[in-house]
Amino acid sequence: MKSSPVEYLILFAMALVILGCRQDYTPKPRAYYRIDLPNKEYQLLSGDYPYRFEYPSYARIHAYQGKWKDTDTADYWIDVEFPQFNSRVHLTYKTVKNNLANLIEDAHTYAYKHSIKADAIIQSEYVDSLTKVYSVLFDIKGNTASSVQFYATDSVRHFLRGALYFDCEPNKDSLAPVREFLRVDLIKMIESLTWRNLPVK
Repeated sequence: MKSSPVEYLILFAMALVILGCRQDYTPKPRAYYRIDLPNKEYQLLSGDYPYRFEYPSYARIHAYQGKWKDTDTADYWIDVEFPQFNSRVHLTYKTVKNNLANLIEDAHTYAYKHSIKADAIIQSEYVDSLTKVYSVLFDIKGNTASSVQFYATDSVRHFLRGALYFDCEPNKDSLAPVREFLRVDLIKMIESLTWRNLPVK
């Protein structure tokens, strides 16, 4: 006796159910877009700034000249922008005038403002007595607006502060590869930093 097409269909459906029940379903982990990272190549900052450093060839400099009229050193404030990563390092420069302790305290305050959302804040020191660069790098772990900050000074005349920002909602998992990539660039900026004694403003 021949089986009808309906019976074959029922048998096929039952086989699928039986085979499907034998396999454990595991949801796939959340994935993020692959980010292509460029080669590390650096160039020297040009322009009339009281500091010099090397910055990546895939970055561009945006000057803030004249934007903050109430700040006498605002002409020396710049952003090192990374258009490919929708991020920037905001740099502010101040002249040391018997106020070094206050400038250092302010830099620590700005970094630790992120402690509410930070998982941890780790400080690393950099000292180069030949170029008179004394710096502290803040690694701010977690979903914070700024994940890496630093300040550098010669302790007598110059004070430079930098903060890395991403122009998007913070997500430590998806931003981790780019953050680590750009952190290397911030360290390069610190290690290549030299001072220029331009007229005091």
